[in-house]
Amino acid sequence: MDLQKRNTLIAGITATIIACTSPASADGDLFIYNWTDYTAPDLITKFESETGISVTLDTYDTNETLLAKLKSGAKGYDIVVPSHNFVEIFVTEGLLQKINAADMPSYKNLTANFKSPPWDKDNQYTIPWQWGTTSFTVDTEVYDGDINTYEILFQPPSELQGKIGMFKSADEVISMAQISLGLSLCNENPEEMRQVLDLLQTQKPFVKVYNSDGILERLTSGDTAIHQNWNGYSIRAREAKASMRYAFPKEGVITWADNLAIPKGAKNLDNALKFIKFMMQPENIAIQSNFAGYSNGITGSQEFFTDKLKAAQELSPPEGTPMVFTKTCSEKAIKLQSKVWTTLLQ
Repeated sequence: MDLQKRNTLIAGITATIIACTSPASADGDLFIYNWTDYTAPDLITKFESETGISVTLDTYDTNETLLAKLKSGAKGYDIVVPSHNFVEIFVTEGLLQKINAADMPSYKNLTANFKSPPWDKDNQYTIPWQWGTTSFTVDTEVYDGDINTYEILFQPPSELQGKIGMFKSADEVISMAQISLGLSLCNENPEEMRQVLDLLQTQKPFVKVYNSDGILERLTSGDTAIHQNWNGYSIRAREAKASMRYAFPKEGVITWADNLAIPKGAKNLDNALKFIKFMMQPENIAIQSNFAGYSNGITGSQEFFTDKLKAAQELSPPEGTPMVFTKTCSEKAIKLQSKVWTTLLQ
């Protein structure tokens, strides 16, 4: 063999070895944009270990923030996690890439209620991530009365006045006020939305903060004694402080489902699809549920739940509690929401 052929052969073998022993460079990156404190670190570690893909995580605090980011033309993300009532908006705006989940072998793992859900026919754009409820958490050392009513949130007793924490999210705050008043969600009636504004303005002097971040820290430090919250996050508050209780208001509990999706223009489409297929495996989504404290839409995942999660009161609404799924609102309803929210925060 002449020297040139020998060197060429050696170079080829060396390139092959490098490709096989450098998974991060060979398999690339994945950029995830998810809700704050809503991605299990162990899950990312497992995915990176099994695929050689390097994951970078950024976070947001509301669906509105995610929507604004993608509408601004941001192209830096491969996975996003919109709530069910925003999926239709993202699709209409042309912000999501089709994934056609029904064609994937692991589609069989989805529970029946998450196959072709109302917000995404045939799962063309999304698969389930986590689902749960939105209510509020109360420190029962501060208030030991009946917590299963919105009355203590919007017309608080003296013990809770000045110690209320609310989300900084028009959709979530207004939906809760509408249920409290017995009004329909996505309301298009200006007079009824005036009732919502009146209720929120009556509550406002007793509100310590409007903020969707830092809920756990505020509750456990005593900065707030009642805080709008998600059931999974309330589990973590109770673990940090045993006197925390999650409310299931008799008027109705907001129910939601967050979903994995790929934004249009994602640079790492193949890796995003790998992550979605990874999350359709029961043992993987269970890692996420054990971390965040929420249910999921994958059959067989409960076998991998911790005993603590299986026994959590926050995942078991009392029998007869109305479960109210939030909706995708019309443009008219959104404009009224925005007007109420802007006026409230002035």
